[in-house]
Order: sequence, then C-alpha cells, then structure tokens
Amino acid sequence: MNIWNASDAKNRFGQLLDVARSEPVRIQKNGRDVAVVLSPEEFQRLTEMARSEPSPAVKALHERSVKRWAKVYEALAK
Repeated sequence: MNIWNASDAKNRFGQLLDVARSEPVRIQKNGRDVAVVLSPEEFQRLTEMARSEPSPAVKALHERSVKRWAKVYEALAK
C-alpha cells in the first residue's frame, strides 16, 4: 500500500487518483493515518465481503467460543 502525506495528496490529487485505481493509498497527516483512497471496484469488493455470511468454519469457532467462555461473557454483560 502506498503511503502519502496529506500535502502531497492535495498537491498531486490527479496522480493520487491514478495510483488509487491500482492499489489503496493511505493518507497521513502529522504521521497519523487520516484516510485511505481506493478504487470503486475495491470498495465494492470490500462492501460485499462485509455483507456476506461468515464461513462455516468461522461459525463453528464462534459457537465453540461461546460455549467455552459463556460464564465470562455473562459476567462481562452485567
């Protein structure tokens, strides 16, 4: 992933958009991440992935975790 500072992103916005078409670009200001620019296709892929059901393996692990740690979860919920 490319990392740009905010000033470069502002001054070279057209180039930033070109780069973001092929890979996400992390924007930093004062050394902290403030944004990520990515292509519409990558955004769509991530959105669809977030909406999809977890795999059966993930569901099974979650069920085992709930059974194993039920008392801890109940205590934390109080």
